[in-house]
Amino acid sequence: MARKYFGTDGIRGKVGVHPITPEFLLHLGWAAGRVFASRGNSLILIGKDTRISGYMCEAVLEAGLTSAGVDVRLMGPMPTPGVAYLTRTLRADAGIVISASHNPYFDNGIKFFDRHGNKLDDEIEEAIEAELEKPMVCVHSDQLGKAQRVPDARGRYIEFCKATVDRGFSLKGLNLVLDCAHGATYDVAPGVFTELGASVEVIAAHPNGLNINDGCGSTHPEALCQRVVQSGADLGIALDGDGDRLIMVDHAGRIVDGDEILFLIAQHRASQGTLKGGVVGTVMSNLGVERALKAQNIDFHRALVGDRHVLMDLRERGWELGGESSGHLICLDLQTTGDGIVSALQALVPIVRGNRTLAECVAVIEQIPQTMVNVAVDKPAQIARHASVCAAVQKAEAKLGANGRILLRPSGTEPVVRVMVEGQDAGEIDTLVHELAEVVRNAGS
Repeated sequence: MARKYFGTDGIRGKVGVHPITPEFLLHLGWAAGRVFASRGNSLILIGKDTRISGYMCEAVLEAGLTSAGVDVRLMGPMPTPGVAYLTRTLRADAGIVISASHNPYFDNGIKFFDRHGNKLDDEIEEAIEAELEKPMVCVHSDQLGKAQRVPDARGRYIEFCKATVDRGFSLKGLNLVLDCAHGATYDVAPGVFTELGASVEVIAAHPNGLNINDGCGSTHPEALCQRVVQSGADLGIALDGDGDRLIMVDHAGRIVDGDEILFLIAQHRASQGTLKGGVVGTVMSNLGVERALKAQNIDFHRALVGDRHVLMDLRERGWELGGESSGHLICLDLQTTGDGIVSALQALVPIVRGNRTLAECVAVIEQIPQTMVNVAVDKPAQIARHASVCAAVQKAEAKLGANGRILLRPSGTEPVVRVMVEGQDAGEIDTLVHELAEVVRNAGS
């Protein structure tokens, strides 16, 4: 069944523009409630990030769900992985996250988790879409759902994060700068690292509804880089708006991306004999990281971009560790989805126990020059297949030969085509990526 509303990561768009409107989200809440109620399920959690539109989205989803006879538990601001965790532990039938992740404040989206904290099966998403085609009919008054707050959600999630490392593990003596992106982790992330003993300087932790991801967080770590150097910190940690991504910064202010963090965690687990199978990256993963993993005799496989594809590949192979260069890292032995705080703790274990700097831990990786440009177009999938674009890619690939690769990917969450070129010569790939970007831009005009 072709999807009308659900994309690769739930339903997302600009607030006030269909489908992120009060009318549609009310209908969506009702449709989801109908589907879960028909399966004998009656409790759904709702968490959100710090966007100003979250108030509106939360209210109408609650109304839609309760009108379908489903009880609701509201958590307020809570990282996406926190919602996944609490959905499991509170024995809810599903969890909903109101967030557009790393996007600006004027976007928002709706993501669903099943009772196990996993993304919904295609069958359930299709059933919800089918209900959306029907007119809303409210249940009888004595069957309406009820809504309550979850008063201890923050504390529950903090304790979960701390429990993902050994009880004796301590961050005492570690000085770090924590960038919360003015997002959903602003109140929980500082608690986790502080309670484990670290000296924490927190930045971008004063959300006002409009500043989420604005010049901060994992998509804009420049301010973090500067602050780490200025304060003489050991390292920096940057999360994104909904807390499922992680980027780190070493003591010299150099960005350590998701590929490198993935290597750091994998190498440590392999040395401890706890790495199950190999590592799943994506087609965007840097070739230098793949080579570094293979030099450690760690198997590596590339999945399509998107945590859904990484997760699917991990489960098919029976592996536990995977992720993306963007910092969306999955440790399946600890969480069902990407979790920035949990991933940071896993990366800190070899740093602290080995008494090494972050820079020393990833020094073995020889990153291959890679440049990516996002080109805004109206129909990304169509433009990526345009004849002029395909011809330009073939010409560029011929120039690179066997020493590089090119990837054109329509985004599943934004109206852009991502143009990536990787190769040995930084000057050459910079020229090629901008030439290709211009072709894509012209094809969309």
